[in-house]
Amino acid sequence: MKIRYFTDTDTLHIEFRDQPVAETRDLDENTLLDVDAQGNICAITVEHASTRAGIPEFSYEEVTA
Repeated sequence: MKIRYFTDTDTLHIEFRDQPVAETRDLDENTLLDVDAQGNICAITVEHASTRAGIPEFSYEEVTA
């Protein structure tokens, strides 16, 4: 997984898997979903991320069972 925040465009890009994108779907006017040929999520792009996704505040936690 790769998470990138582009300050110049206020865009958040979360890549879940490094696979060829077969289709990009508009979830709304500021959110794009990239899927592979099998319909698996490859990435999500969020425009205006500082107000819509709480960027640049970010935390990561791995939880084991």
